[in-house]
Amino acid sequence: MAGQTMVATNHPPAYKIKKMTWLAHLKANKIKYLMLAPFILLFIVFYIIPVLSSFVLSFTYYNMLQPPRWVGLTNYKILFLEDDIFLISLKNTFAFAIVTGPLSYLLSFFFAWIISNLRFSNAFALAFYAPSITSSIALSVVWTYIFSGDRYGLINKFFIDSGIIDTPIIWLANPDYMLYVVMFVSLWMSMGSGFLVFLAGLRNVPQDLYEAGSIDGIRNKFQEMWMITLPMMKPQLLFGAVMSIVASFAVFDIAVVLTGMPSPNYAAHTIVSHLYDYAFIRFELGYASAISVVLFLLTFTLGRISMRMFSSKDE
Repeated sequence: MAGQTMVATNHPPAYKIKKMTWLAHLKANKIKYLMLAPFILLFIVFYIIPVLSSFVLSFTYYNMLQPPRWVGLTNYKILFLEDDIFLISLKNTFAFAIVTGPLSYLLSFFFAWIISNLRFSNAFALAFYAPSITSSIALSVVWTYIFSGDRYGLINKFFIDSGIIDTPIIWLANPDYMLYVVMFVSLWMSMGSGFLVFLAGLRNVPQDLYEAGSIDGIRNKFQEMWMITLPMMKPQLLFGAVMSIVASFAVFDIAVVLTGMPSPNYAAHTIVSHLYDYAFIRFELGYASAISVVLFLLTFTLGRISMRMFSSKDE
């Protein structure tokens, strides 16, 4: 017993062992960390510091002309208890995200799955991806003509010629329709980076697995997708989910160009539109920071839920 006690007392404390292990790891991988240093520095300067600064400013009144003045939770109280326009923008954003988020995610995967099995897949991929890299302002001009509120708008002309309606519908000024128009245009432009990642993931699934699956009894493409493709694409599915969440909550330019700012009766007013209004029109940066913190927490929480859904159990 005495010998065992003497041996035990000769070991360094646990925190020193952890420190020694970290120093040894850092020394062994110093070249790797040195090469990562520029990215880490830029990430801290342009991401971490702005996020922390916005969080601090959300507890102040700051108008860019005077030093920030600490107001505590006043901005958040006004935001949720007195700002009716913010509640409208929150409702519109959630409606937009619930519809376009899952739909754009599923459509991106579905079209990537279809295109991956076609002969000229690269040409089809370019056709689907091109709208997402085109300027949203330029595309909005095209869609403004398509949804024009007179008889010369393509949608109204088609409906009138078909006998569906008698008088033109003012799509982009009627509060009953404008949010749906923004959803439709956003879905059309949603085949972006998530679509390309899905396409790359589908192409990287080993063909040996499909051959083994056919031997084990898999008979059609849908069984292949459910039993082989989806389990092998969890990283790509996670990336696509996070991108869809961020895009659905960050809708701004399409809504503003199509419906104006503010839109009639705030029918297409989103959280980012509300943030832009207070930050760059009213210059109430403390209040705008509170809006940005709420938006950050929403997207961060949904992102973490997506990571729990698509991460492997052994990770």
